[in-house]
Amino acid sequence: MKRISLTGFVAAMLFALTLTVYAQETSVALIPQDRNKEDWWKNRFVEKVEQMKKGDIDLLLIGDSITHGWEGHKQIWDKFYADRKTLNFGFSGDRTEHVLWRLDNAPMDAIHPKAITIMIGTNNIGHGSSQPKDAADGVLAIVQKLQKLYPDAKIFVLYVFPRDEKPDGRLRAKVNEINAYLPKLLANLNNVVLVDIGYLFLQEDGTLPKSIMPDSLHPNDDGYVVWGNAVEPFLKPIFEK
Repeated sequence: MKRISLTGFVAAMLFALTLTVYAQETSVALIPQDRNKEDWWKNRFVEKVEQMKKGDIDLLLIGDSITHGWEGHKQIWDKFYADRKTLNFGFSGDRTEHVLWRLDNAPMDAIHPKAITIMIGTNNIGHGSSQPKDAADGVLAIVQKLQKLYPDAKIFVLYVFPRDEKPDGRLRAKVNEINAYLPKLLANLNNVVLVDIGYLFLQEDGTLPKSIMPDSLHPNDDGYVVWGNAVEPFLKPIFEK
């Protein structure tokens, strides 16, 4: 029977304690997590991996269902993105931790985008898995990972879009809190631009109209037109070079 020295035992216990404390203190928004038990999600990931392996991607869109939703508005998508070698890497229901997992497990080195847009975080607070600060930290973690992958790419981080019909809605307040953290977190990061277009969806009294987002969360055709037009001034100079 092997003897374990007291020193070794203490070191092992301290290591285990450190891991426990780390797990307790680290937000789930920062711990990469897959959704492979959901067949549609796993299948979509495989599909996107195959697209990546072919390379030749100049524009990468990262997000949740709001970004995923571009695929349901083909005519508008074609107007803005069809000619730009665009990969839609948005997955419905995703939170920051799921995006982190996808970035760790997809063949990201097979593509070399000129520009990247990110809009993520609403599900972190909508599903109750994270506090607004955790969601904002998750956005930062995504940006930092992308900077290492693509140091020359321009990264456009969109403020999380408004939700809830009324400006005093509970989730509207949490979205506003996420967005309030982003300027300081992303300040002075190379090639990172924070873009606020959410106000364009709102009426003067702060109401989110059904004519733009019928469920007070996802844009309809008109909403995607607003989105496409609003980010075009940021993307156009990159793709006209």
